[in-house]
Amino acid sequence: MTKLVVVKFGGSAIGPDGVSIPEIVKRINDLKKDSKVIAVFSAPSTMYDGKMRSLTDVILEQGKNAENGVNPSIDIVKSTYQKILEMVNTENKEDCTSIIDSHLEKTQKALDEAFVNKEFADEIRSRALAFSGEILMSHVMNFVLRSNGIKTDAVKFDNWPIITDNNIESTNFLISESREKMGKIAELVKENEVVSIGGFIGKTVDNVTTTYERGGSDRTAADLGILFHKKYETSIDFEKDSAVVSADPKIVKSGLSEVIQLSYNEARLAGMFGMKILDPIAIKEIVENGVDMPITVTNMRNPEKVTIIKRVLDEQKGHPIKIVAGKENCAIFRIETSCIQKLLTSLEKDKRYSEFIILSPFTKDGIEFSRILFLDGDYVKRNEKYLLGFDSLATITYNRGVITLIGDEMWRVQQVVSRTSTKIGESGLNILNMDAQEETSRIIIVIEDAKDNISKAINAIHEEISKINFV
Repeated sequence: MTKLVVVKFGGSAIGPDGVSIPEIVKRINDLKKDSKVIAVFSAPSTMYDGKMRSLTDVILEQGKNAENGVNPSIDIVKSTYQKILEMVNTENKEDCTSIIDSHLEKTQKALDEAFVNKEFADEIRSRALAFSGEILMSHVMNFVLRSNGIKTDAVKFDNWPIITDNNIESTNFLISESREKMGKIAELVKENEVVSIGGFIGKTVDNVTTTYERGGSDRTAADLGILFHKKYETSIDFEKDSAVVSADPKIVKSGLSEVIQLSYNEARLAGMFGMKILDPIAIKEIVENGVDMPITVTNMRNPEKVTIIKRVLDEQKGHPIKIVAGKENCAIFRIETSCIQKLLTSLEKDKRYSEFIILSPFTKDGIEFSRILFLDGDYVKRNEKYLLGFDSLATITYNRGVITLIGDEMWRVQQVVSRTSTKIGESGLNILNMDAQEETSRIIIVIEDAKDNISKAINAIHEEISKINFV
């Protein structure tokens, strides 16, 4: 069976104004030596007000301006693509320029509609983001790759294979409908060495433009892997600044260890709890569709450094605790246990939302209460009315931070609960809740989300791990 690698390049991999594109070309040349390649691209970034910002954020800001009656401008977006255009050779430059102009016209039209309607939402928002970011970037990269002698083509939005439901701004993948629409991309893969496509973007069966939530390009890569895994020997590769290490390197500055392998479960938990490995929903969709394919997280500048994510791991010889992760801006929802099942069913069926953890229940005044730890406090704020509709006496506590230790075989670590809780106490932090379950090999520690509490806790626990014995 022919090999196919779905490789995803995020905004940080592309670099501001496309500065890292030569590295991307080099990586794609390496990957295509023994495999067909589908390259998924995020929106590029740029330097704006002295900071690196994604063009997604730039367009969102312009959309907000339009809502507030300020004329939106896409000059920064145009400037970014003009710089990337310099990497396209003379033979392809005219066609590439035409693509840039036509897509940015669609972006400006969407922003102008937002200005007139005083609303930047739903399909208007999705169109503005799609044609300024991921879709346009995939076409521009198509011409960059052609300029480097690679046989390639880009997927046009008319032939889009990612079909989604009608939740416009936080949409969900529909597998059967997508299979019906994958004819053109399958043809492109067969005829070319490389096919480029934008991440994050979907469309409904009625051709309405939709978007995943932030980080959605990871989901696009996973969805394409799901679609192609029966046609090719398919794998997924996420190209990043580094392979996976034992904590966020922006928080823990020393003593980090490389993580060679992660299970699907470990990777999903790490993503849910703040590690920017990959969107946890991408793993969830792979598992739900019964697909078993290897995922690689690759250090783009040192491709020998990789982390392999698999359903079933090889024999593990290292420390069972692989990662210490933390998440800010969480919320705890307390509800009578008699009411929780309807809420959980609705979250799964109606909202298709799964970024929460069920904590241990408690009893007060003879009534049993359940607790749901939501890992996105903003989601809870946006949906307070919906959540409280299941129990008007339920309570919500915001400003919670969560620390978790990740490792499917963490049960082999001696005194892990007592040692980690002690280290947090020694750091001057108060544990508000601690939830440890042998069955799930999971430890969750809830603290107040204030100042640098999360980073202090992560550093304290990470330092302690290497000193804890394991069987």
